[in-house]
Amino acid sequence: MSIINQQVNLNNYLFLKNQPSKKDFVRSFKSILFVTGLLIALFIGQTSLLSNTKSTEILWDNYGIPHVYGVDVQGAFRAFGWAQMQSHGDLILRLYGQARGRAAEYWGEDYLESDQWVVTMGVPERATTWYQEQNKTFRNYLDAFAAGINSYAQEHPELIDDEVEVVLPVTGEDVLAHVHRVLNFTFVVDPATVADLGSQGKQSKPEQSKGSNGWAIAPNHSTSGNAMLLANPHLPWSDLFLWYEAQITAPGIDAYGATLVGIPVLAIAFNNNLGWTHTVNTFDGWDLYELTLSGDGYLFDGEVRNFAQKTAEIKVKQPDGTMRSEKLTIQSSIHGPVIKQEQGKALALRVVGLDRPGVLEQWWDMARANNFKQFEAVLKRLQLSMFTIMYADREGHIMHLFNGQVPIRSQGDFAYWSGIIPGDTSDTLWTKIHPYEDLPRIVDPTSGWLQNANDPPWTTTFPTAIAAKNYPAYIAPQGMDFRPQRSARMLAEDSKISLEEMIADKHSTRMQTADRLLDDLLPALRREGSPLALKVADVLSNWDRQANADSRGAVLFAAWLEETDFDTLFSKPWQKKSPLTTPDGLANPQQSVATLLAVATKIEQDYGAIDVPWGEVFRMNYGNVDLPANGGPGDFGIFRVVNFAPGSDSKHFKGFDGDSFVAAIEFSQPVKAMALTTYGNSTQSNSNSSEQLKLFSQKQLRPVWYSRPEVEANLEERKVFQKN
Repeated sequence: MSIINQQVNLNNYLFLKNQPSKKDFVRSFKSILFVTGLLIALFIGQTSLLSNTKSTEILWDNYGIPHVYGVDVQGAFRAFGWAQMQSHGDLILRLYGQARGRAAEYWGEDYLESDQWVVTMGVPERATTWYQEQNKTFRNYLDAFAAGINSYAQEHPELIDDEVEVVLPVTGEDVLAHVHRVLNFTFVVDPATVADLGSQGKQSKPEQSKGSNGWAIAPNHSTSGNAMLLANPHLPWSDLFLWYEAQITAPGIDAYGATLVGIPVLAIAFNNNLGWTHTVNTFDGWDLYELTLSGDGYLFDGEVRNFAQKTAEIKVKQPDGTMRSEKLTIQSSIHGPVIKQEQGKALALRVVGLDRPGVLEQWWDMARANNFKQFEAVLKRLQLSMFTIMYADREGHIMHLFNGQVPIRSQGDFAYWSGIIPGDTSDTLWTKIHPYEDLPRIVDPTSGWLQNANDPPWTTTFPTAIAAKNYPAYIAPQGMDFRPQRSARMLAEDSKISLEEMIADKHSTRMQTADRLLDDLLPALRREGSPLALKVADVLSNWDRQANADSRGAVLFAAWLEETDFDTLFSKPWQKKSPLTTPDGLANPQQSVATLLAVATKIEQDYGAIDVPWGEVFRMNYGNVDLPANGGPGDFGIFRVVNFAPGSDSKHFKGFDGDSFVAAIEFSQPVKAMALTTYGNSTQSNSNSSEQLKLFSQKQLRPVWYSRPEVEANLEERKVFQKN
């Protein structure tokens, strides 16, 4: 019932007779008081009576961002589930099907390996346990999110791909299974990474491609005197890595940010008082243990132990629609599930966080915090398996926390634990994690700024604020790649920075490697003296050292870097005493010139010129949009990260990974924010996400509409949920 109709009914109720009785007068007077109170409540919007008459709504702005206004928290979760289905319904159902370990049953052989991984790791059954371990209130919230998903699918079956409808209905357990698969068995440990290490023997764990930038700027480093925060994760532009931008407002919360598709709470967010972002940290939360087999068991501390064993059945849909079943035998040692056996040896996988089911509630409560003390109290729960946390707030506090469920290890450094670990002794078996107080952390550094670009915590600011010597050697390695160097230099070289300058820096495509190498490379080219060498020297001398769409020389330099080995390229390696100026110098100038000239010849053959503009070769293709790209690989020292893959021909490249969600926030009064989701906020076939990609190509962000009047002024669509 609308408020207007309520007022009409109340007016009818208050109709007075010409000669009322005493009883009528008392009743009418009470009614007048009631109406007066209601009108006051209407004016100030703060009575429970009024809130009970409102409906939960989703207001979609004209960039496809849902602003959820929940009359209660449960209603907000339900509406958020609905919103995600409207934007990403087909993808969510496919991801939930995979998290169940039944994707091959639904969609065939292509998903068999995924199901084997998920079932072997125990994701579906652990999700059931996690669901039961939620407190009753939060479990109801998960059920409400699932109900929103189901309700949307029921109301709009024509908008859901027939192939994925088999997953419906979804449950709160499905939500947790998806979260568990994403966090513990994609980010903490990825199946491809495990397979690589298992096949490489004693070599170290391959580096993850997932990345991010994060800045926290204190008032004394800000031109406005307000703290600022930059959120900038870099993930693939597809599948479970997609970010979903939203605002959630309900009793006790008014937060704006983004989460990975299918997750029911915001993972990166800000409210009117504080905000945080995550970066993928140099975190090691898993190990492969090599076991020596003996009979039907394995050796441990000089004794033979039996494997725990269970059998699972995986159904696989055949092309003709029939099903075949595949038996999966899962053996586990004291370390964890066995992923490989051969020649008298086995490899068992151990992963942190399997006994910590509270990550969603922790994220939810982080968004509800109003000050640093409240925020840090939530962090101390350590329910989030990994990710650095960069924080800023209205009171001017900033923080870098190397967050993670870090195993307490008895020996070794980071390099040691990056290899395969002997599993025949309890000396190497970790069973506990470090408490919050043990984690590398700095609050309010004297520099006034903090940065992380996937570098270890020791280089978060300068002068150094977190000393590696105060922590176990296995927590994080030593080193600083070119992208974090570029990040730190931009902050250190500017005594104060504005929101506009922070946004401009965010879009910087300058290659730190060019600044480090051209002073040696150009003289070497001129010494070589051939016409081609001199031509290449001229192109690189005139190049702006950036990877903008119109930059000429960037294609040549980047192609040369791709042909080099960074481990042998430099004459001076990275040094802890000179973290922002090393590595430096060409180890072999003649070889570098020879490689560069060969690359130049190939580029001229392919494009007709060695100074072809960057944007002609590197493109932004998403859906039906094809735009010139800017940005490039972080390994080159570019802060604006875009990774490219070959297109349909071998001469052009398509962005597929990198800058995904960006938010620049200033904690002014009211809060100011600009944001962008590179690929838009929807993957459904009836969506249009081209506008944000165009802004991305132009190195622009769009305004965040945070207050309700701003949202109403930019309204595209409204969904009102009827009260139950």
